[in-house]
Amino acid sequence: MEYVSPEGLRLDGRRPMEMRQIRGEIGAVAKADGSAVFEMGNTKVIAAVYGPREVQNRSQQMNDQALVRCEYSMANFSTGDRMRKPKGDRRSTEISLVIRQTMEACIMTHLMPRSQIDIFVQVLQADGGTRSACINAATLALADAGIPMRDLVTSCSSGYLNSTALLDLNYVEDSAGGPDVTVGFLPKLDKVTLLQMDAKLPLDIFENVMQLAIEGCKAVANYIRELLLENTKQLEYRRGV
Repeated sequence: MEYVSPEGLRLDGRRPMEMRQIRGEIGAVAKADGSAVFEMGNTKVIAAVYGPREVQNRSQQMNDQALVRCEYSMANFSTGDRMRKPKGDRRSTEISLVIRQTMEACIMTHLMPRSQIDIFVQVLQADGGTRSACINAATLALADAGIPMRDLVTSCSSGYLNSTALLDLNYVEDSAGGPDVTVGFLPKLDKVTLLQMDAKLPLDIFENVMQLAIEGCKAVANYIRELLLENTKQLEYRRGV
């Protein structure tokens, strides 16, 4: 199948280095300490953060840092097939762990000892790049909850199809079976906190594909910063500051 046309356009009309449209919204869940909805193209994710609060299971309490817990799930209506996905299946457990480790790299857990922070992310609509969308939604929700962070951690994926590096894969490109790299990145600190890849690539091509994903992460970080700034201005306006 041809994923990039001779004119250099992908199946959805984007250029190889073009991202899907991104959109974020803060404060989607009223009862949560922080929440956000994040969309990357047709992929839509909601995240809610609770904490820092008292550790529910005392045996897990840490005296020098906060306990970060994460739960990832997919709504039954999020994909085209109507199959009911069992809660806590291996894929969900693995993605929950990936998101938790990525968020732990940016949260200043040492400032909140003997407490816990719970992050819940649910995919409402899936069209490729769900892992990245979940990390971006969780970052927004943590910022909304006022959790201290070293930097905004953002994520984006890239792949290699028809001998072309492609940024921000959609579901059709993602399921083509080609190499697919997902990166989590701290833009101000210039650090990679997540790197997942599910196929082999020659080193020179891998560097190009990874660099493309990092550029995507930086673009997401710029958007999130603008969104948070706009939200702060609105809060100040409401309070009459």
